[in-house]
Amino acid sequence: MTQKIIGVAGFKNAGKTTLVEKLVRELTGRGYRVATVKHAHHSFDIDHEGRDSFRHRAAGASEVAVISRQRWAIIHESRGEEEPSFEMILAKLTPCDLVIVEGYKHGDHLKIEVRNLALDHPKLAGEDPSIVAIAATGPVPDAQVPVFDRDHVEALAQFIIARMELSPK
Repeated sequence: MTQKIIGVAGFKNAGKTTLVEKLVRELTGRGYRVATVKHAHHSFDIDHEGRDSFRHRAAGASEVAVISRQRWAIIHESRGEEEPSFEMILAKLTPCDLVIVEGYKHGDHLKIEVRNLALDHPKLAGEDPSIVAIAATGPVPDAQVPVFDRDHVEALAQFIIARMELSPK
């Protein structure tokens, strides 16, 4: 099964993470199984000093699995390896109805551009054919794609369901 993927792209402080959070809540509330992928341009840690799993990694383990009844995670230490490809990460996800990707702004997957009109950021829509909609803080004159209010996620979720041809729930 090929995963259905929609991206949320934009520049710093445009509201990408808040929009992804609202979309996940809306879509899962409608019965869809949603996964997310977040691309970070910097180092990050989901593990903290003093934890057993942190100590395992610090000792040299290339991967550490942490498992409980509520959740599990595998932490992979790159140790100089190339960053994994977008496709490789998608292949590791359990099949679901939709994968929402935050980041990977220049990927080929379909994307929704998030715009905070109070900020003077470059525009992606019109320049990038993979942008299929804009979620903005106000009207976007002359937009070549549908425009949604960034804070009214119900209509945007309905657009995603239709555009991605998700089965009714």
